Amino acid sequence: MQKVELKIAPKDWLYIIIIGAFFGFFISLCFYFVSYDLQNISTIVFSTSTAILISLFAFFLITISNKFILPKVNKKFWYLISFVFSFLSGFLGFTFSFLLFSFGDFKILHIISPFWIYISITIGFLTFLVGLILHQFISMKYKNEEIKTQVLETKLKALENELNPHFLFNALNSVSELIYQDQKKAENAVIEISKFLRNAINKESLITLETELSMVKTYVNIENVRFDEKIVLNIQNFSEFKNVKIPKFSIQLLVENAIKHGFLGKPLNIDISFSKNRIMVQNNGKITNIVKFGTGLSNLQKRLELQKVGSLSSDILDDKMLFTIELK
Repeated sequence: MQKVELKIAPKDWLYIIIIGAFFGFFISLCFYFVSYDLQNISTIVFSTSTAILISLFAFFLITISNKFILPKVNKKFWYLISFVFSFLSGFLGFTFSFLLFSFGDFKILHIISPFWIYISITIGFLTFLVGLILHQFISMKYKNEEIKTQVLETKLKALENELNPHFLFNALNSVSELIYQDQKKAENAVIEISKFLRNAINKESLITLETELSMVKTYVNIENVRFDEKIVLNIQNFSEFKNVKIPKFSIQLLVENAIKHGFLGKPLNIDISFSKNRIMVQNNGKITNIVKFGTGLSNLQKRLELQKVGSLSSDILDDKMLFTIELK
């Protein structure tokens, strides 16, 4: 049994309490039609309130069990402890309701008072059975969510693995040429490639804007080995947004795309700016009126969609190519 199976979301508890209230209401209708003496509103109030109280006791006791007891004991005792707390939810819920309503004049209490303790025990066992079914349902729900998460991570890793092989190929070719031309530059290039790869192998698919921009700077330093410092990177102050999470390689891919499709042999200025929900990457290189999303841009668009982070769009602004990541 995995720890995630012990978690019941607040929304699930709300559903449980609402279902409990309806269950109590329908049970009260059974009492209502069984005996003429029970055909009054107090029967419905008592039965519905009892079901709600049992649900609330279950919420309180099972929350305590999951947070403070089960994580500290051997897993082989989990079912036994769960049984005890589920039983107590029904037993104490009914007992508390009976004692609470005994201060009023409820016909149904006069009928059940001689054997209320047996009813409490019976409801305790019924609560355990309901809890067992609920546990299986919650377990299946979270297992299904876990499988979906694993599938999503697999898709993201597959998409990430599509990135940068051609960049590394070009970078290593440049280094091999520099070895004979300028050994100091070749050494610096190898250091930059090492820095880039160290960040690239980070297992997290979402990283902070600060980390992504650090990778972008390293990437441009490496590319400038080939382009003789003609790639000029201008980054707007981003201190306000530095902790915003974005997909790894997102801005780097847009910068790479600008270099690959926009470089015309003269200095290429790449401007990166930010607003509350936007990351804008603009360059003064070649203008493309109709932008086709190839492997790289399609890859980024898919990752933005899969991670439910935002979307990607392109435009021409002030005679410059502009790519915008719209964040949700």
